[in-house]
Amino acid sequence: MASLREKIGYGFGDMSSSMFWKVFSYYLPFFYSNVFGLSLVDAGVLVLVTRIWDAVSDPVMGIIADRTHTRWGKYRPYLLFVAPLFSIAGILLFTTPDWTYSAKLVYAYITYIFMMTVYTGINVPYGAMLGVMTDDPQEKTVFSSFRMFFAYGGSFIALAAWEPLVNFFKNHHALMGGAGGGPSAWQHAMMVIAAVCLVLFLLTFALTRERLKTVSTVSVGKDFKALLSNKPWWLLIGAALCFNLFCTVRGATVAYFFADIIGFDAVLHFSFFTFHSSLLFYAGLFLSVGEIANMVGVACTVPLARRLGKKSLFIGVNAALFFLSIAFFFIPVSTTGFWMMLLFQVLISMLTGIMSPLIWSMYADVSDYAELRYHTASTGLIFSSSSMAQKFGGAIGGAAVLWLLSACGYTPRTDEQLAAQSLITQPEAAMQCLRYLMSFIPAAVSLLAILVCYFYPLTTSRVRDINEQLKIERNDNA
Repeated sequence: MASLREKIGYGFGDMSSSMFWKVFSYYLPFFYSNVFGLSLVDAGVLVLVTRIWDAVSDPVMGIIADRTHTRWGKYRPYLLFVAPLFSIAGILLFTTPDWTYSAKLVYAYITYIFMMTVYTGINVPYGAMLGVMTDDPQEKTVFSSFRMFFAYGGSFIALAAWEPLVNFFKNHHALMGGAGGGPSAWQHAMMVIAAVCLVLFLLTFALTRERLKTVSTVSVGKDFKALLSNKPWWLLIGAALCFNLFCTVRGATVAYFFADIIGFDAVLHFSFFTFHSSLLFYAGLFLSVGEIANMVGVACTVPLARRLGKKSLFIGVNAALFFLSIAFFFIPVSTTGFWMMLLFQVLISMLTGIMSPLIWSMYADVSDYAELRYHTASTGLIFSSSSMAQKFGGAIGGAAVLWLLSACGYTPRTDEQLAAQSLITQPEAAMQCLRYLMSFIPAAVSLLAILVCYFYPLTTSRVRDINEQLKIERNDNA
């Protein structure tokens, strides 16, 4: 039985990853089109190409990690040695050089590919650690829940702090009499986030241990052949891709939705007896409240999975996401509507909070299935596929948002207009597109996830049988 200290330490790793990932997913498209200065089409191609490369590199990293042997284990060493590069890459990604458009575009490709490669180098081994820290399927769900609880905690911190940090550095730059404070403010904000992420990954290395010693006895080619014939893996890949597509489409749309649908001066009014006050309703608040709700959902995952089973819970959550997403379309843009939007964000985020640890735990089940059926210890390769699905979902979702907005005639803001929070009259087609991106399009993705997961064969009883047989085989081989 792992200690609470180790579970918290494991959680720190995804806290670090998620602080970067959420800023990338929610603000990088907006940064590229409104601060860095890329066209919507070029930014969309950039996001798609670089993340597809990143997704393809994940299985390669999984194979490398599976065949790594050190005194620290297979996967932990990568947390120590890649963490500094992880922070440096994030800073470079949000740096805007004063170059020509073509040179900046090349710079964007190089830094994005570098960032995603480094992200793979640390995140794939980190995820695979779940398969070798314990052999208890319930404890894997507990570890996964700690991981996602801290992940959403990190996301909350990053999203709540991001816009205030950017504004702080903008104001500081203006006081110092500098020009071009917008781009440098984004860079300095990322420096703060990157420093925190470095410390968190080093703590994960120090506080965790690998307990299971797994050795792959087959070639790389046989590992891939076994993976490609693994039906549960294919189905879970499809379901996970849909889930990440759902999250990315909504998340990448939020900054645009608030800038053009909600506006920069929307407020939430609230009263308590004789106390009356108001709060600015902005994208960072909307997203950070969602992260708190995600954490509540994570806390519910273990008891719900035990009661309903992982497959049934997955389908039920997506059904609820389907109906809530459709209902979001009909919320009016008004003072009352703002509170309704916040309520729906809480409900949707609680459900996506349940989904995240559930998927990681299901990948651990797929890994056990593969070990029993194919006699291959390919934990890193299988877990890298989850990261691959996450990145494909992010690539498709992020690019689709930018391309759809471009096709509908969306007009990006200049750095000066963004700093002045200028309102722009957008075409009605672009405004309608933003509403669809927050409602009907995510709903359709949830429906597809339900259809895919319906055929997933690893039920609760099947997983229990697999683990009992694996314990016998591992004891025989010990």
